[in-house]
Amino acid sequence: MNLEILLEKAARMNDTTVAVAAADDGDVIEAVASAAAKNLAKFKLFGNSDKINHLLEMAEAGLSSHGSIQVYHTTSIEEAAGLAVQSVRMHEASVLMKGNIPTADLLKAVLSKDSGLRTENMLSHVAAFQIPGHTRMIFITDAAMNISPDLKAKAEIIHNAAAIARSVGVEMPKVAVLAAVEVVNPKMEATVDGALLTQMNRRGQIKGCIVDGPLALDIAISAEAAEHKGIQSEAAGAADILLVPNIETGNSLYKSLVYFANAKVGAVIAGARAPIVLTSRSDSAENKLYSLALAICSASNN
Repeated sequence: MNLEILLEKAARMNDTTVAVAAADDGDVIEAVASAAAKNLAKFKLFGNSDKINHLLEMAEAGLSSHGSIQVYHTTSIEEAAGLAVQSVRMHEASVLMKGNIPTADLLKAVLSKDSGLRTENMLSHVAAFQIPGHTRMIFITDAAMNISPDLKAKAEIIHNAAAIARSVGVEMPKVAVLAAVEVVNPKMEATVDGALLTQMNRRGQIKGCIVDGPLALDIAISAEAAEHKGIQSEAAGAADILLVPNIETGNSLYKSLVYFANAKVGAVIAGARAPIVLTSRSDSAENKLYSLALAICSASNN
């Protein structure tokens, strides 16, 4: 499985609709137009209708969309967020996408107790990378939502990431709990958490995946490095999911892959009633398209 195959899989999904909050943004409309042209989904765009329609015309995605794009006028970003979230809550859409709106404002609508998309699960960020030289996707979590997760939070982050991986065809994802070393050191919290999460997985407290840790990055992704160090593990050299110890590690690893390795990436927020696409202005149009594809594929399992 790679991101190009993911696009093809998303296009085969039937009747997926994406609700976009504050869609009056050129980069967002470009991604929407591209996705509509590839028949990935239908779109409900909430925001300033004049701006949205103008941007659609510039993207040549107006009448040519054949009804796959609907525009709903709102007078504020709060209204746009509320209506987009409501459309997902009412099952009129199965994916939520961030437009020209601060993330905090969108998440406020998502987390509303009365009208949001809360579940018993915590929210976490899951990124699927296609890295030059690698034959399969690597998932990284959590690079954008949870700052310094404790043991319980890491278990929930694994649950979310494994569900996303399974939704795109990784039947039993292997999770490497990253740390600087492979031995447990009480002074290094990441190593202790790695050992505890591994044991929780073995006892059935974390299901639907194989967890092993602590593992250094090289051991997690390189069979040669694992063999050289004498590390024997189901995840060593074969990890599908890399669980980082904190947001600084995740953010640095994420951006290093994009800028140094020219990796392609699609990312979603998991744990709500529906996957959420949080696009950034620094994301390429291609990566935004991959994020939509990942969300569409994972929506089928929500």
